[in-house]
Amino acid sequence: MITLSDDPRLSLARGALGAVRIVHGPTLPPRVLRLVDADGNEFFAKQHSERDRYTRELHAYLAWGAHLIGHVPRVVGRQDRTCTLLLTAVRGVRADAVAPGSPEEEQAHYEAGRVLGKLHHATSEPGTGAVGTELALRLRDWIARADRAGLISTAEADRMGHRADVLANTLMDSAVCHLDYQPRNWLLGDAFGMCDFEHMRRDARIRDFARLEFRRWQAAPHLRTAFFAGYGTPLNDTEQRLLESFGAIEAVTALVRGHEQDDLALSSHGRTVLARLA
Repeated sequence: MITLSDDPRLSLARGALGAVRIVHGPTLPPRVLRLVDADGNEFFAKQHSERDRYTRELHAYLAWGAHLIGHVPRVVGRQDRTCTLLLTAVRGVRADAVAPGSPEEEQAHYEAGRVLGKLHHATSEPGTGAVGTELALRLRDWIARADRAGLISTAEADRMGHRADVLANTLMDSAVCHLDYQPRNWLLGDAFGMCDFEHMRRDARIRDFARLEFRRWQAAPHLRTAFFAGYGTPLNDTEQRLLESFGAIEAVTALVRGHEQDDLALSSHGRTVLARLA
């Protein structure tokens, strides 16, 4: 068991910043520490349990953070041996704390679209078949996992398999994507902030809207409108149909992760999205 005296997050922070104190927050995941230095500046120290996620998040901040200056944390320290990052804090409150239906919520979605648009437009590449082929293979792997666990019927597996066929035969633009873009990873303050880059990679550009489409916008379409007003380019009919196909990935990953983590809410979400695709 790691104690605070030998916690690599504190060791990294003290080596880079000097004396720091911990600020406890109920919404922080256990692997993240919120810290304040002697001058009152805030930082986050994050230790990954999986090396590939550490490597991906570090690369994301170093390679693509330049497209989002003023909106994302900066890396001020790292320890590769323990997969630990020290990041500046973007000031603001999490967007999922904003009252549903409020003007602040609508403005948050507008700003989220505007900032994600900066990243996508700076890194977009024209459509090829490679992205769709890779996503189809990934979807089929998740379908197989769900089938082995007895989470889906034969008919449901066949329907999602058809969605995999669609992806494999579709040309789609790619861009650097956040891939967990939703209000819990947005910060509302003097400037709009975004965080948690551990899933970030080049992927199908349209897929970066999937979490919002299937977790937020179905019940509040005005938020979709606000988002794309900020983004600057609304979805055309072909892109909207492609987004529906990404719902199969959203559904089956939620079912499998919900089952593995005994997360009833996530499992229920997967079942809801799967029913919509019927």
